[in-house]
Amino acid sequence: MDLALRGKHALITGASKGIGAAIAEVLAEEGVHLHLAARNEADLDKVAEQLRAAHGVDVTTHPVDLRSSGDIARLAAIPVDILINNAGDIPGGSLQTVDEQAWRHGWELKVYGYINLTRLVYAEMKTRGGGVIINDIGAAGERFDFDYIAGSAGNAALMAFTRALGGKSLQDDIRVVGINPGPVETERIVKLMKAHAQSRYGDETRYKEMAALFPRGRAAKPREIADAMAFLASERSAYTSGVILTIDGGMCAGVA
Repeated sequence: MDLALRGKHALITGASKGIGAAIAEVLAEEGVHLHLAARNEADLDKVAEQLRAAHGVDVTTHPVDLRSSGDIARLAAIPVDILINNAGDIPGGSLQTVDEQAWRHGWELKVYGYINLTRLVYAEMKTRGGGVIINDIGAAGERFDFDYIAGSAGNAALMAFTRALGGKSLQDDIRVVGINPGPVETERIVKLMKAHAQSRYGDETRYKEMAALFPRGRAAKPREIADAMAFLASERSAYTSGVILTIDGGMCAGVA
């Protein structure tokens, strides 16, 4: 399916691996020119080289820390048609195991990072006639998790943010939507599974047993999330704003 995205420009945060790298690949296949942001410059460069060679698109890398207002301002000055907010590392753990410093550190990147970058990019898009903002949030925001309490609370806040902004953003010809992935095969899911295994079994090395609890006995592939994001970014989804698409194999829907 041609999504008619060729020639557009996209900014993707957390683009050096996982879902971020997957959506970068999907958009590159569609002919989108890319700005890739993350903290690890070497990993960013590796992704960029692969995409340039395979798809012939322009790829610019931006080694930044989205906890820094200066770095956010520099990114927001880049004229783009699509923003994918994806960077995040909110720690797993219960209320007693995630202390104030860890909680704030995680929210500074994902919750406030999304909000602050969106604020500036939205203003730029409005002056240039529109765009699309996609927030990669997470299903813990609707399927609350005692052992991922900081993430559940942060994701729920971002869901509300996405719906509140996207509910009126079409007035500015900007669409704002969210994706709530469930478990996805990334390095991050291993960390969270270890935290869950430690809480459940008292042994983090048993984290692989957690996968048996997932639909189809596995986590989602990053590409399964990225393909949905690309569709939402396209004009084939032009009437979609202020909503959250949950891709979790039915886990949230199956909660009694």
